[in-house]
Amino acid sequence: MKNMRPQAVDWKTLTFGVEIEFIGGHPEQLELLPGWIMSLDERQLDETGLESGSELKPPPLLWEDREQIRVMLDRLLAQGAAMNWSCGLHVHVGLEPWGQEIVPRLLDAALQCQEAIGKLLATSPHRRLFCPPVTPAMRERYAAAPEEESVRYFGRPQSHRCGINTAAWFDIQTVEIRYANGSLDYEEILATAELCLRFVAAVGEGRTLSSDHEELARQLGVPSCGYPPPLPPPRWFEERTWLEEALIPVLASTAAELVKDGEIHHILPVPDGMLLAVEDREGRLFKFIVQPPAAKWTVLRQIEG
Repeated sequence: MKNMRPQAVDWKTLTFGVEIEFIGGHPEQLELLPGWIMSLDERQLDETGLESGSELKPPPLLWEDREQIRVMLDRLLAQGAAMNWSCGLHVHVGLEPWGQEIVPRLLDAALQCQEAIGKLLATSPHRRLFCPPVTPAMRERYAAAPEEESVRYFGRPQSHRCGINTAAWFDIQTVEIRYANGSLDYEEILATAELCLRFVAAVGEGRTLSSDHEELARQLGVPSCGYPPPLPPPRWFEERTWLEEALIPVLASTAAELVKDGEIHHILPVPDGMLLAVEDREGRLFKFIVQPPAAKWTVLRQIEG
């Protein structure tokens, strides 16, 4: 692929979108502005561990359209929706001015300053699972084969999208920045979106960005605070995560046998064993109840739906 010629673009002219995760409310009944989508299959966890809320997504917006976000937040809050430790905020930025040629530059920029962006956005430690780093090996793979598979993070499917997710280009022609904690606060969401827009514009312009978060904020012309704050998860969630991480190596081969190219999405204790959720390469989720006998795990049944 030919090298991208740097091109200066006003960040306010870039399209963007925010994926707003929340708990509570009545997402099925929420009145949506034209083009907005409620992803009812994207549930979060409430304080008891039950699935709750949803994920709200806009159509591609320009900065001048940002008032739509306030309108939808007001409607969510009026329904009783809330935000907690299980929620995140993902920002998509359109790459129309540069096309796919900007992807290598975004990968290079990620290697240089992804930790600085994570520090600026104060990513909660327990949310790092959902935004793993771009790696040098990824950059090398992409140079050899400029395709989506090269920028996919291999491991748990919950984490196949990097914190600076260039794989989104191959789906909806954006880059997705996934480091922000959840928020239903209009000013925090706008601050996050502006940081992401300015970052992408700076990469497109060919600027060299700092690995220090305070210097990066200065370079981008954004504040070093005012973003969604981190929230600690409850103890039961930490314990569930520890158990899950311990079981993943034990069950990895079973998951691969049950689903072709499958990777473990999550593991939960249930009354008659363990619920093993396995995701395939197309993002389809398969759930099984398994039991741990002395020698080998026994698959009791597959759960449909």
